[in-house]
Amino acid sequence: MGHRKHSAPRRGSLAYIPRGRVGDFFPTVHNWPKIKSATPILLGLPAVKVSTIHTITIDDREKTPNFGKPRFNPTSVLAVPDTAVVGLRLYVRENGAERAVGEVYAKSLPKGVEKKSGVDPEKFIEAWKPKLSGLTRVSAILAIIPRDAGLSQKVPIVFEVGVGGGDLAAQFDYAAKVLGKPVKFSEVFKAGGYVDVIGVTKGHGYEGPVTRMGIKRKQHKSRKSVRAVGVIGPWHPAAVMYTVARAGQHGFHQRTETGKRILSISNAKDAPITPNGGFEHFGDLKTDYALVRGSVPGTNRRVVVVRHPIRPHPKAKTAPVQVLEISTRVAGRK
Repeated sequence: MGHRKHSAPRRGSLAYIPRGRVGDFFPTVHNWPKIKSATPILLGLPAVKVSTIHTITIDDREKTPNFGKPRFNPTSVLAVPDTAVVGLRLYVRENGAERAVGEVYAKSLPKGVEKKSGVDPEKFIEAWKPKLSGLTRVSAILAIIPRDAGLSQKVPIVFEVGVGGGDLAAQFDYAAKVLGKPVKFSEVFKAGGYVDVIGVTKGHGYEGPVTRMGIKRKQHKSRKSVRAVGVIGPWHPAAVMYTVARAGQHGFHQRTETGKRILSISNAKDAPITPNGGFEHFGDLKTDYALVRGSVPGTNRRVVVVRHPIRPHPKAKTAPVQVLEISTRVAGRK
């Protein structure tokens, strides 16, 4: 690049550092929102990315030029089979950090789910009911059977979600009530509402700074290298700053897509949307599904977590969306 003649904005976002591989295909949720609801509810559920299609809806955004007119929406299809509540976990805060003080598992568990405690759930619930004042959080342990969503994996995916709404006693009673029972996606989320989707993005391996950070290629005769950074740092201090675009891992990062709107929640038997020949890299969709406006991190057949929005818009409409058309045609097929 040599000597710059003009100033320019930096190339490559510093919003995600470090850009390393995640340790697992299943995302880790670090924060659960605090929702304003009188009745307790689970704050998130798993889903499996199926494919991307398009839908045409009626634009319900008032005071916009397209209000009341058809709107084209890139749409992600998520398979949302029933999720089993297999456990209950309680937390307290000590020395500035949360610590789990008790957990219990249901008597009957799905095949492949290991019971980590042999405590009787009824005795556990009766023992903890008078001691809820010292707790800070109640969580539910869920399990999704991959084959119910159309995946070939046999081992269930077990993970933890928060319980929100109401007070702590109501959350404890709700978690104890649904322990050992399946929970449907439509019981936690409604069509027209907004959600956050957390997933692991597509992996692209080791890439150079042009692809990874978006820097500009140099002139073909300015240096021996064309797709490398011109200067990685000064003589003093003799160090390479973290802000310099460098080669490294590109993709397979955990990312959170916020403010996604659910267009509809349906069942594949009542409202089939599988195209002829099945969805690419997925196959036939045979379970409940949700249509979410916009993109979702990851490849097809990858498990994501759908969570209540952590930053809800105060004036956002949550009424059901009027869907005019759902595309069931895959690009390249007739």
